[in-house]
Amino acid sequence: VHFERIGSLVVAHTDSDMKKLEALKENGEKLKIPGLKIISQEEVRALEPNLNKDIIAALYAPTAGIIEPWELAIACAENAIDNGAEAKLNFEVTNIEKTKKGFIIYNQEQRIECKTIINAAGVYADKINHMVTKEVFSIIPRRGQYFLLDKTAKGLVNHIVFQCPTDMGKGTLLTPTTEGNIIIGPDSENLLMDQKENTNTTYERLNHVKAMAKEIIHDIPYRENITTFAGLRAESSTGDFIIEASPSTKGFINVAGIKSPGLSSAPAIAEYVVELVDSTLGGLEKNHNFNPIRRPRQRFEFLSPEERSKKIQENPSWGRIICRCEMITEGEIIDAIHRSAGGRTLNGIKRRARPGAGRCQGGFCGPRVMEILARELKCDITDILQENKGSKILVGETKNV
Repeated sequence: VHFERIGSLVVAHTDSDMKKLEALKENGEKLKIPGLKIISQEEVRALEPNLNKDIIAALYAPTAGIIEPWELAIACAENAIDNGAEAKLNFEVTNIEKTKKGFIIYNQEQRIECKTIINAAGVYADKINHMVTKEVFSIIPRRGQYFLLDKTAKGLVNHIVFQCPTDMGKGTLLTPTTEGNIIIGPDSENLLMDQKENTNTTYERLNHVKAMAKEIIHDIPYRENITTFAGLRAESSTGDFIIEASPSTKGFINVAGIKSPGLSSAPAIAEYVVELVDSTLGGLEKNHNFNPIRRPRQRFEFLSPEERSKKIQENPSWGRIICRCEMITEGEIIDAIHRSAGGRTLNGIKRRARPGAGRCQGGFCGPRVMEILARELKCDITDILQENKGSKILVGETKNV
């Protein structure tokens, strides 16, 4: 997957902030992060000329990088399926029963028998935990809202620029994305326990993001904003990641409360969980036939003229542009549907191949993507959903309705 090591800056405005930078640097050096240094106001301005003039210093981490989170998660899922894993979609766990041999996992129509359960259910990890064990923790949904600026804003910042962290997290940041956009956010808002799917954006909190971002850059071109969105972080009542085998229920392992920096931590978490499974159940054997390589996703936009011509000769669908904003072809969308963890919804294809991720946000390409999905999945176009169950887009032809 695409990865760029662009470096990060944690900026300071006051003497109090400087003490935080010193503490962050000391902690980073304990973790053996290379190249950390606190740079002066002049050095900050040389790296990022658009930052506010009242920024007096910054902690510079040259090894920090950016990645497309959806791409990484989907790539891992594809690789797992290629090596024998099975994905069960739309399988809502309604109950878990402990047996002598392990567990039975139920949904409304099916049951699965297994020896071990790894509970990585995000904001619902507490609900899954409480189906199995008496150990109690809660997961608070913490919402964060963002602005996404068009690629025309490229160059506003060239590094990941953080504020000094607070008790509520890293604060609002500005960073380029791997696709050339600029992302601004998030805020940090604890929601009620019954709001674990509330990803609405709000006028009040987006204004709060603007106010926080203004401390980094005064003049942010929000006229270039192409969308706003919100995500939920899984805030644990323990105040930390919960990565442990249940002391009372053999074979049940929690991987809960994984908030930032969960993405960076994920590979190490996975290795540790493998150790927990092996120490709990024993007998794990290395799969010597494991293939660690995921088939690369070809991007028409980045192919040379010669490579484009060859792809179109092999398959004419690669010559039909569906998303003009992002230069996405029909061939790329078909590939995204038929890969190991292929997309089945409009948003699923957006996350895999990016049609609808540009300036028009799917206004032009959305209907064409739905037609391709229906054709390739051999279903009626009214069966194509935006996201999850119930998110219907079309209900019938206009004149018939």
